[in-house]
Amino acid sequence: MVDLPKAYDPAASEAELYADWVEAGVFHAEHDDPGEPFSIVIPPPNVTGSLHVGHALDNTIQDAIIRRERMRGKNAVWVPGLDHAGIATQTVVEKQLAAEGLTRHDLGREAFIERVWKWKAESGGTILDQLKQLGASCDWEREAFTFDEQRNVAVEKVFIDLYDQGLIYRGNRLINWDPVANTALSDIEVEHDEVTGELASFRYLWADDEPGPAGFEDGLVVATTRAETMLGDTAIAVHPEDERYTAVIGRHVKHPFQDRTFAVIADEYVDPEFGSGAVKITPAHDPNDYEIGLRHDLPMLTMLNLDGTVNDEHGGEFAGLDRFEARTAIKARLDELGLLVEVKPHVHQVGHSSRSKAVVEPMLSDQWFVDVRSMADKAIESVRSGRVTFIPSRLGEQFIVWLENLHDWCISRQLWWGHRIPAWHHESGEIKVQSDSPGEGWEQDPDVLDTWFSSQLWPFVLFGWPEDTPELRTWFPTSTLVTGYDINTFWVARMVMISEQFLGKEPFAIVHNHGLVRDEHGKKMSKSFGNVIDPLDLIAEFGADATRFALLRSAAPGVDVPLARDWVEGEKKFANKLWNALRFALSNLDGVTPGELPPPERRTLDDRWVLSRLEAARAEADAAYEVYDWPIVCRSLRSFAWNELADWYLESVKVRIYGEDEAAASDAKAVLAVVLDELLRLLHPTMPFVTETLWRGLTGAAGGRESLALAAWPTAVSERDPEAEEAFALVQDLVTEVRRFRSQNGVADKVRFALDVATDARELLAPHTTVLRALAGLDEVRFVDEASEDPGLARVLFSRGVATTPLAGLIDVEEEISRLRKELGKAEGMLKGIAGKLANDSFVANAPEQVVAAERERQVATETRIDELASQISTLEAL
Repeated sequence: MVDLPKAYDPAASEAELYADWVEAGVFHAEHDDPGEPFSIVIPPPNVTGSLHVGHALDNTIQDAIIRRERMRGKNAVWVPGLDHAGIATQTVVEKQLAAEGLTRHDLGREAFIERVWKWKAESGGTILDQLKQLGASCDWEREAFTFDEQRNVAVEKVFIDLYDQGLIYRGNRLINWDPVANTALSDIEVEHDEVTGELASFRYLWADDEPGPAGFEDGLVVATTRAETMLGDTAIAVHPEDERYTAVIGRHVKHPFQDRTFAVIADEYVDPEFGSGAVKITPAHDPNDYEIGLRHDLPMLTMLNLDGTVNDEHGGEFAGLDRFEARTAIKARLDELGLLVEVKPHVHQVGHSSRSKAVVEPMLSDQWFVDVRSMADKAIESVRSGRVTFIPSRLGEQFIVWLENLHDWCISRQLWWGHRIPAWHHESGEIKVQSDSPGEGWEQDPDVLDTWFSSQLWPFVLFGWPEDTPELRTWFPTSTLVTGYDINTFWVARMVMISEQFLGKEPFAIVHNHGLVRDEHGKKMSKSFGNVIDPLDLIAEFGADATRFALLRSAAPGVDVPLARDWVEGEKKFANKLWNALRFALSNLDGVTPGELPPPERRTLDDRWVLSRLEAARAEADAAYEVYDWPIVCRSLRSFAWNELADWYLESVKVRIYGEDEAAASDAKAVLAVVLDELLRLLHPTMPFVTETLWRGLTGAAGGRESLALAAWPTAVSERDPEAEEAFALVQDLVTEVRRFRSQNGVADKVRFALDVATDARELLAPHTTVLRALAGLDEVRFVDEASEDPGLARVLFSRGVATTPLAGLIDVEEEISRLRKELGKAEGMLKGIAGKLANDSFVANAPEQVVAAERERQVATETRIDELASQISTLEAL
């Protein structure tokens, strides 16, 4: 047992504790270690990344899970690693080159790749060191990288095997194109943001110059949000049941800028309520139009270059213009020709690259694709059968719906940094898929694989696949995947599909989805909003434990997580409360360490109560840990530690610890030591640093392998004791009311007096007058049959009766009345000011909603206080 410093200083101990854990191998596991296997693999952060608040939440949850399982005796491993992040990493290095006046093409592919590896060695992976500041107990000896040699072998094997199985193919299809990063994107790398754009309506004239039917004499009006794409139009579509257009189906219109015509077709996709009900069809630049084009065998005319400029083939006078410049120029030209009908604002969803944030262009392109249907069906069965369980379950249902509508996956990327596609092209057009070059005349495909292609293998390549390793046999399938619900489509679905395909097993038993971290008002964190919270700043100011606990306390499964700096400060106060409780205990335990409890017959009411409440908190927290209900974990343990242990038991136990009965003191210390030990173990997964420090002080453990991190997980040390809980609750109630009486009447804590108690719970209370006297500051407690009505007595009402005590001698009545009247005057003045503010229509209309709400709350609280003061004055005046 050691002396603790007076103040808790996280910065003074966190780094040292972490280094001790790592040096002692506390986090490391081997496949043949004892215990049931339990494994988690970290969602690999980008090698370019730094710790943000979302990472902090995700990794705090993983750490809490793995620490608990380690303490439960499991052979638990948490494997860390990094993702090579193709687009992001290449962009970082290209920006460095640009600052030097160079491009990657100046270096050439091989030299550029060497430059990226050099950057990775010098600057990449910062985030893993930052995770250590958070307390993440990863097995750092197993750190991996999605682009290292072992992962390269696995990625290449999967590509070749899928190709041989007919599930990977090369085709010319419509894909998402990023004109800034100059690469294809998969559907889920496109973020759809609501923007205020425009809806431009213009007219196509009839090709045969013959007038159309009534209402369409001069042609058809179509509406579009992307006027520039009309250069690639190859049809106008109407709904087959739209009677307005029945007579024009099959007629042709002429293009105003190009020497060609195209037909009016009927397709059920068309919404008759949108625009004019007639829709221009650009199959090469819109996914819906592409499907219509396939159904009707329409020409597919590409009118853009890969950099987003209008091409020469179909651009005519607009060739070379940027797509957005062309939009303006085409509307102006249509207006000159008398064909522009109107342009009006239009709010709609626009796809942006999740990497470069550029507006994505649908483009026809030769790319590599995965035929996902058969694999998606296997993944659906994994969820429906319960082999993969989602927490919360509703996200599993959404997961299945998404898989049911999954399209083939475009996996090729026009980058240099990444897993090179193991395909070889011959000048004859022949393609071979294999690891090594087939010989002279063959060139390797220049594209690399989508980063998600390699990271989908993460749960099994971390354990040595494709080799049949002991680690793979021990820890795969993994136990739990922790990730935000927003990553289910990016990563979770692909891991399930590929694991079923290659290993015939699901990659994990449980997917625990947490929400996104937002500010305290539920608003998305954004630099533009000025509400971003940096977890490293929080750790530096308040400590890792407070940061972790503040995140966990709102992290109900699948629900977005609010966070405020003040809340983290509040959890620092909770850490301080624990610290002070242990300092008191250690200064009075006199070398007593956690051991056996005294026999039941020697336990006092407060002992029985605190042990019963400990068991209630343990059972509730343990059940919540099991289902990852972090708010319940935090609430139950925080409430016990602060509201029950610190505020009540530590106060009551002083009577025996400081008393002259050595046997009673010994029993009290034994109970206190056990309770503190159990509490620290229960809290450790959520607050590892402060609990480790305090536990070593409590037990005298030397650290290293003698760490709380390896201590046994708590089980019940006693049963619930309803009788003790009922009796002590009554003690608490009476003590609380006596304390309120003191506060309201200015009776100092040190002033002791007698109390007559009339209650129907005498049998419960009478045996516990010692603790009553100690907690309420009384010199005597007497039980009476009926409460006296003497007006000179103060009446203290509690749930099961009335207590009385003479006011004479306790207070100076006149002085107290005078004080209360002054306080009443201040309160009435405050109420008048608040009422005036709320009566001001300008204030109510213009002040922020939360400010107005706060004033209304102050008004109610002040009115209540005025009533209390008036009642106290009236009581005193009657004496």
